[in-house]
Amino acid sequence: MGREKTGSYHHGDLRRALLDAALEMVRTEGVAQVALREVARRAGVSHTAPYRHFASKEALLAAVAEEGFLRFAAALADAAASASDPIAALRATGVAYVGFAVEHPAHFRVMFAPGANAAEFPSLAQAAEGAFGVLVRTLQAGIDAGRLVDRPAQELALTAWSLVHGLAQLILDGQLRGAGAPLELAAAATQRLVEGLAAPAPAARRPAPRSPRKGR
Repeated sequence: MGREKTGSYHHGDLRRALLDAALEMVRTEGVAQVALREVARRAGVSHTAPYRHFASKEALLAAVAEEGFLRFAAALADAAASASDPIAALRATGVAYVGFAVEHPAHFRVMFAPGANAAEFPSLAQAAEGAFGVLVRTLQAGIDAGRLVDRPAQELALTAWSLVHGLAQLILDGQLRGAGAPLELAAAATQRLVEGLAAPAPAARRPAPRSPRKGR
C-alpha cells in the first residue's frame, strides 16, 4: 500500500515528462494554474513522483524558466552571430526576441512570470543574466564601432529590452491582431530603436572666417 504507480518507476525521462506537462498546463490554463498534482496526472505518474525532481511547484516553474532562458540566450546569440555588422546584429536580436516569444509562448510566459526567487534558484538567475548579457554585448559592439550613442551598454540594453519585450507581450496577448505579422512588426520596431540609438553624425567643419583686410 502507498506505493507509486508502476509507470512512475519506469518512466523513460520523468523530469522531461514533468516539464512538458507543466508547459502544456501553461499553454492551456496559464501559469497560475500549474499544480504538481495535476502535472503528475498529465505526465501519467503518481502524485508523489514530481518530488523526485522538484521540491515544490515553484521549483518546477523555475526549471521551466531556466530551460527557456538557456534556449532564449542561444537564439539571441545565433541571431547576433549571423549578422554582418553590429547594427544588423542589434536588429537581428530584436527580431529573434519576438520570434522566440511567438514560437515558445509557454516558456516565455513562465520566464517572465513573478515569483522566481534568484537566491533560491541561482541557476535560473544565471541563465536569465546570460540572455540579457547577449543584448548587452551586442550593444557594446555597436558603441565600440561608433555606430551607437556613447552611453553605458547596460542602460541601452534596458531601453532595447523594454521595447522588444513590450512588443512580444502585446503580440502574445492578442492586442496587435491585424497590425501585421509578428516578425515584420519586430523588424519595424527594431529599426526605430536603431535609429533612436544611433550615434550622432560628426558635425561638418566650417571654414574659419577670413579676417577683414585692413585698409592701407
